[in-house]
Amino acid sequence: MQKLILARELSPTPKIIIANQPTRGLDVGAINDVHRQLLTAKENGSGVLLLTEDLDELFALSDQVAVMFSGALSEFHPADKINIRQIGLMMSGAA
Repeated sequence: MQKLILARELSPTPKIIIANQPTRGLDVGAINDVHRQLLTAKENGSGVLLLTEDLDELFALSDQVAVMFSGALSEFHPADKINIRQIGLMMSGAA
């Protein structure tokens, strides 16, 4: 069902996509399909705001990463310049 909804929402290329936990509860094949569709949308000019708790998904799809802690958004960091430990510190408010 999530794949069908995603396909419907991406059918004209949107300017922005807000993807909140886009793969929660999906099997591995469906996860790969959703990731492919989001990356294709990004390549076609859509902005993608990914909200996820899945750090593997975060690193697979993101160009930049920011963390919410206590209602505040951190600075953005290039995804290839930040690691899981740093994200964990930001999530705990220590960074």
